Amino acid sequence: MCEYCGCQQISVINELTREHDAVVAAIGETRTHVQHGDLAAAARSCLRIAAILGPHTRVEEEGLFPFLTADFPDHIGVLRSEHRRVEAVLSECATGVPRDPDWPTRLQSALDLLREHILKEQDGLFPAALVALDPGQWERIEDLRVAAGSGLLAPHHDHDRV
Repeated sequence: MCEYCGCQQISVINELTREHDAVVAAIGETRTHVQHGDLAAAARSCLRIAAILGPHTRVEEEGLFPFLTADFPDHIGVLRSEHRRVEAVLSECATGVPRDPDWPTRLQSALDLLREHILKEQDGLFPAALVALDPGQWERIEDLRVAAGSGLLAPHHDHDRV
């Protein structure tokens, strides 16, 4: 991901970026599983992505977004909507491989959307936040980050069955 604006010097942005990097890697793994017809492995990868995105999304939606909505209402609205769309598809595998034969197609579309979404945040939201937020706001977001935890710490076991 980018490093041109310096926003990654903010610890919250650095951690969100690390989570994006982990999600991008998992997107690649998930796509490979789908291409090879291994939907059980794809579903497990989706659970890993969802585990990362849970606290990540909380930090964005409860921390960053409220401070930026007044200046960028449409952009923030789109990002929130994309969160919901991706979550909906990922949640379909919460109890195992979805039986719907269209799920792999929906999953591929959701992964494409998620990749584009990450770029919007990396190239737009995070640099805007660097400029727009004051130290007190960053401190409140950091407190939320600590409370939310990190999905990067969530264990995953490739041998577990979905």
